[in-house]
Amino acid sequence: MSTNQIAMDEMPLNKFHAKVFACCAGCPFMDGYVLGIIAVSLSVMNTQYQMSTVMSGFIGMGTLLGMFIGSLFGGFITDRIGRKKMFFYDFLYITIVAVFQLFAPNLVTIAILRVLVGIGLGADYGIAGPYISEFSPKKSRGALVGALNAFWYIGYAISFIVGYFMLGIGDTSWKWMLASSAVPSFLWILARASLPESPRWLLSQGRESEAMAILKKLGDNVVMSNDEDEEEVQKKPVFSDIFKNGNGKWVFFVAAFWSLQVLPTFGIGTYLPTIVEKLGFAEGNIQYLGSAIMNVFYLLGLIPIFFLMDRWGRKPTLLWAFLVSGLALLILAITTGMNIELSFPLMMTLFIIYGAFNTSMGAHDWVYPNEIFPTYIRGTAMGFITSMTRIVSAVGTFLFPTILAAWGLAATLYICAGLFFVGVILTAVMAPETKNMNLNEIAKLNGPKKAVNK
Repeated sequence: MSTNQIAMDEMPLNKFHAKVFACCAGCPFMDGYVLGIIAVSLSVMNTQYQMSTVMSGFIGMGTLLGMFIGSLFGGFITDRIGRKKMFFYDFLYITIVAVFQLFAPNLVTIAILRVLVGIGLGADYGIAGPYISEFSPKKSRGALVGALNAFWYIGYAISFIVGYFMLGIGDTSWKWMLASSAVPSFLWILARASLPESPRWLLSQGRESEAMAILKKLGDNVVMSNDEDEEEVQKKPVFSDIFKNGNGKWVFFVAAFWSLQVLPTFGIGTYLPTIVEKLGFAEGNIQYLGSAIMNVFYLLGLIPIFFLMDRWGRKPTLLWAFLVSGLALLILAITTGMNIELSFPLMMTLFIIYGAFNTSMGAHDWVYPNEIFPTYIRGTAMGFITSMTRIVSAVGTFLFPTILAAWGLAATLYICAGLFFVGVILTAVMAPETKNMNLNEIAKLNGPKKAVNK
């Protein structure tokens, strides 16, 4: 590399990186929006139809079921045919299915369409994460990739605002609510259409001339890093590759810490008003006010992690997030079990500490899987791990009220705290440090690989 050349992962942040980030943010935003809008629309549907609990539950969970399917296969297809094609056509698919919801003749059709929307959402996790990580400068990759986590909450919050204003449409408002997701997805289609293919993916497929042409568009002096050609070339990756050559341990590590993070998150988050009420705060619907305030403050956890992940590193920030979240829940469990009455501000403070550090933990769900795997299987690994965590979150949410009713609040909080402490041990033992490393250096954590051409 000559003195006037600069590696793609050494480039300073610029407008192109901002555009890539904005386009990739559509993935978590749409996930949060689609999952949020169904809650509002179901409340309207229940006033018009005598839905069975099975039908209501299936419509509500249909998106998660679809995401499991889409995540499982979307990343693999992305690794086979490229980031750019899937990046565009996946949101085109979501837009079309979302519009069909407006014309659904019955509830069964709605339930099926919810699954189909979920397939597209799940597939995008195996596209957006790898795409942004492969373009990000190594010194700010943690902040760029981790910041995507914030857009899930933004999409979720906006969906409730949209749903509220659509209530005035009348009896068919629920259809318009469901179809409204077509608007942001269509806007993201327009934004994604002009993005280039990932040069790293092209190189992993042996398409060097195309990769160099894209680098030329990024700047006359932009090149790949010196060791770029040392990454394994696999023209036709197979699904089982994510478990070979030492990658299996990373699949286990990421799936495990992600699962340990989402199990308490979805359980406590879904039933937070009930938990606050069991703690003795129910007068004047204060449990709902407290829950709303706590959820707003949870977003505070995203701010420091954007700066600290690239400064302190992935491993320490994940370890401390697990530890502090676990300690906050442990204090709540002990005081509940000993019948110690906490003041409302103190109770809220403990939940905010838990939630803020837990939210910062969620940024690692994006960063680790999108930088720790080689380019040729990055989408496959991200998709597979996402699908596994979707199963865990669904099962955890389903079992949480049963455990709460059978064992009580104190035992439930002890279990949640225990899961976070397991995360501390797992992180201390298995988590690699990838701060300030380019993607090729990270891929070599398992040792050098031979080039394979199929």
